[in-house]
Amino acid sequence: MNNSVVNTARLLGAGLRALLVLTLVTGVIYPLVVTGIAQGLFPGKANGSEIRADGKVVGSSLIGQQHYSLDYFQPRPANGLGENSVNTQYRLLLSGATNLSADNDKLVKSVEAAKAKVVKDNSTSDHKVEPSQVPPDAVTSSGSGLDPDISPAYADLQVHRVAERNGLTDAQVRKLVDGHTEGRTLGFIGEPRVNVLELNIALQDLVAKARP
Repeated sequence: MNNSVVNTARLLGAGLRALLVLTLVTGVIYPLVVTGIAQGLFPGKANGSEIRADGKVVGSSLIGQQHYSLDYFQPRPANGLGENSVNTQYRLLLSGATNLSADNDKLVKSVEAAKAKVVKDNSTSDHKVEPSQVPPDAVTSSGSGLDPDISPAYADLQVHRVAERNGLTDAQVRKLVDGHTEGRTLGFIGEPRVNVLELNIALQDLVAKARP
């Protein structure tokens, strides 16, 4: 066997050993260590920021849900890229934006229709909502289409309707909104917000307690 064949065999052996070591370190040991640290220090975030109600997982604080009845607070519109037609067990929205310009006729008509619906849905027997009161997040979707939060202004707009439909006072519902309003991250990042799922779970609990 000549030297070139021997050298090639040695190089192949060394390469194989390096591949096995790197696979073990980066593909097994490192993921296990990172997973262990995450589970130990941040179990909630590591498991998807799950939200539980009645002892079961009902969603994530990071992903918005649609199709609430008018008894509950409504989320932002979700005008993503369509719905997933492969997994039919759940109604999954494909994350993404419409990318329509501000003067696009389709977008303008969509916003106008959404504003009219917000005004109609939230006007009660003793409270009339004016179109000028409708905040932008009530009629436009976020860049991902999966925003779990709404602005305090949009939550406040819905207080009268939610109170009336659930037999509660405006003060009770507004207190609920105030208690679930989060400020800017670190005091200066982003905007104040209200997580819709968490608010609706609290609303459900309040209604249950208020019933005789």
